[in-house]
Amino acid sequence: MRWSLFADVDQRDVDAVLAAARRRQFSKGDTVFYEGDPGSTLHLIDRGHVAVRVLTPMGETATLRVLGPGDYFGDLAVISPAPRSATITALDAVETLSVHRGVFDELRHRHPSVDQVLLEAVIQEVRRLSIALLDALYVPVPKRATRRLVELADLYGASADRGNIVVPLTQEDLAGLTGTTRQTMNQILMELSAAGIVSLARGRVVVEDLDALRARAR
Repeated sequence: MRWSLFADVDQRDVDAVLAAARRRQFSKGDTVFYEGDPGSTLHLIDRGHVAVRVLTPMGETATLRVLGPGDYFGDLAVISPAPRSATITALDAVETLSVHRGVFDELRHRHPSVDQVLLEAVIQEVRRLSIALLDALYVPVPKRATRRLVELADLYGASADRGNIVVPLTQEDLAGLTGTTRQTMNQILMELSAAGIVSLARGRVVVEDLDALRARAR
């Protein structure tokens, strides 16, 4: 199954959801929606990568997550209508399948197992937030940073050719994902670079030794 969201849903009901979806295309740098916008659609990522960003109380923009093919966002909009809780920005050419809340409601009446999709979305989000909270409270910053880099290497490496894996994110983005400052992130990256695990370039990090990076993330 392309999207884990549908893992426990009858294939006929999955087909009904996908048949009702609208294909959307976004260019690099496009904003899918802004934090505070009305929420009305679920997006299934078919191609490309997006950044999930929020405005902090200090007025800065922080990157919370990076999502790729097989991931989804906007699920809360079809569960409980509310303003969008984050801004979604395309990091490269992105295609999504979007399902409007009204369409989802109609499908739920005709295909009761579609409710399992919404339940699974809530379950996955609760699990993710629980892991993120434990990570933030009990894992040292250097290890958190390497874990985020491993996750990103896996995300971008899935579509990469042989050799090194390019993670096209800025150090500021990586700091937001790690929950630290840009200065601290820079120090960690410089140490990894000195060890030959990564190399640094403007606006991206190149993972040269994924096995060594995984070892540091354990």
